[in-house]
Parts: sequence; structure tokens; C-alpha cells
Amino acid sequence: MPYSPRLSRLPALAGITTCLLLAGCVTAPKPLQGQYALLAPNGTKDADNGASVRWGGRVVSVEPQADRTCINVIAQPLGPNAQPDGSDTSLGRFRACRAGFYDPAVFKANREVTFVGRVEGFDTVRIGDYDYRQPRVAADVVFLWPERRQVDVIIERGWW
Repeated sequence: MPYSPRLSRLPALAGITTCLLLAGCVTAPKPLQGQYALLAPNGTKDADNGASVRWGGRVVSVEPQADRTCINVIAQPLGPNAQPDGSDTSLGRFRACRAGFYDPAVFKANREVTFVGRVEGFDTVRIGDYDYRQPRVAADVVFLWPERRQVDVIIERGWW
């Protein structure tokens, strides 16, 4: 078969197309989609009040109040689907508050959660003997991720 420049590009085009299709499969759930400020909780300043953010991480504690619930979170980097990446990397802490009751038995420590909302100020909390200033988010969306389960794969070899 004679050489054809068109045919020599087919494997490259097939590879690029496959990558684009697979990349399109990793999207954030609809309530978490959108454009947000590129801020991390540990880099947020007073001037950032009102900024629209999408932050997530691991639940530290939940504080139900009379008209809202506040959830304290250790922030983590978010993956391409907006889920916390599960690493030990901390981007600081933040508090997200939303109207209504969020059950502490469901939103228990170490559960992964992502919030969409606006930075509405700062709270100072005591962690041990340390006073920690953390941003507070007025959450429009509270997204609790399913628990990750570790699965052990055992491959049994035949008797041979």
C-alpha cells in the first residue's frame, strides 16, 4: 500500500478524539457547575467579601442553629468534578452556613462536601490554644459526596 499523508494522521486524530471524549466525561454535578473566583480559604482577605466561590473539603464539625446550620471544613483542592481530591493537602479552614437543618449524624467528621456560595465575612475560632481566623461562606449549594469505600481486589490464580 503506498504512503498516504492522510492515513498517517489517523492514529494521532484517533488518540486526540479519545482524550477529548474521556475528558468530557469528568464534569462537576450540575449544581456545582459555573465560574468562581480562584481563591483558597487560606488566602482570602477582607477585600474578597462577596466573591463567588466553590470550596470543598472534609467536615470537621456541624453546628445546627435556630435558623441555619454552619459546617466547619478543612479545605482541600477540588478535582475536575469538584470533589475534594482526598489528599492530606490543606488549603486552610472555612465555615459554610446555609438556612435549614443539616443533620450532624449525616454530615459527620471526615465526610467530603463541596459548597457554592459567597464569602460573607470571617469568624475567629479557637483550635487548641490558637485563635484561627477563617472565612465564612453563605452557601447556596451544599453537596455531600458519597463515602469513598476502599475495595480490596483479590486475584485468585488457578490451581495450576
